[in-house]
Amino acid sequence: MTIGWRGVFPAVTTQLREDLSIDLADTQRVVDDLIRDGVTGVIALGTVGENNSLEYDEKVTVLSAIVEVVAGRVPVITGVSEYDTRRAVRYAQAAEKAGADGLMLLPPMVYVPKAHELVAHFKGVAEKTALPIMLYNNPPAYRTVIDQDVLTALVDVANIVAVKESAPDTRRFTDFRNAFGDRYVLFAGLDDVALEGLYLGAQGWVSGLTNAFPKESVELVRAFERGDHAKAMEIYRWFMPLLHLDAEHDLVQSIKLAEQVMGRGSERVLPPRYILEGARRAEVIAMVEQAAATRPDLGTAADVAKAA
Repeated sequence: MTIGWRGVFPAVTTQLREDLSIDLADTQRVVDDLIRDGVTGVIALGTVGENNSLEYDEKVTVLSAIVEVVAGRVPVITGVSEYDTRRAVRYAQAAEKAGADGLMLLPPMVYVPKAHELVAHFKGVAEKTALPIMLYNNPPAYRTVIDQDVLTALVDVANIVAVKESAPDTRRFTDFRNAFGDRYVLFAGLDDVALEGLYLGAQGWVSGLTNAFPKESVELVRAFERGDHAKAMEIYRWFMPLLHLDAEHDLVQSIKLAEQVMGRGSERVLPPRYILEGARRAEVIAMVEQAAATRPDLGTAADVAKAA
């Protein structure tokens, strides 16, 4: 499938049984529900999908199950989050064989590469796959930055086509557009600056809290795209308390708990993460329940379909 590179791409959760084994059927159900609610694509095995807590074979199995249930309805992009280039190439090639439509390529884990090493890592993966690649920039999480020098060095790598920008500094969207024009498709990657990203040139949103409130997420972007800025702002302001969770250290636990409160999935997570407890758990539950009780009016199903 050709990726349109716009709209809402939730980083979907990997569902687990009580014994913490992977529940493929429930993972497929969660993904199917999101597609039925109108998302544009899915990110399999991103941070929220607990990529780095899974073994290689488990990653391939989960991705294959997601590709199966999606059945070509929307693009499937999978996270490539590995310790080194060799492992990243291995998974990228397995993902291509499993039917993924694209890759979301992260910097190497643990080791913090210098700029030339980061460029070599990205090139080393890109040259071993035909899939289109979105680079994932998140300096607070990964302690390295995909800056203009790195992107300049990658301009001639044809299958590196997009950048997920998760730095909290929204000036980067404008700087990238000024430097590269439309060479790289930009995606907002941090939930609580998503609308700012769209206004500054992002064509899409890789989202975490969409897992709990997909219809509102989709309508936020659609409202922006059709020029209904009042509606986009109304949804964004309603959503913001939850969107802040995406920037917290416990984002995976919080998003999966929100998903559970909304009856969409389970909060269970893989070690070293553990489910939220005490005051933090109560806080997140209260935020989700408040959001559910005050959901913005999205119109009728016919109105939403017409707007799309």
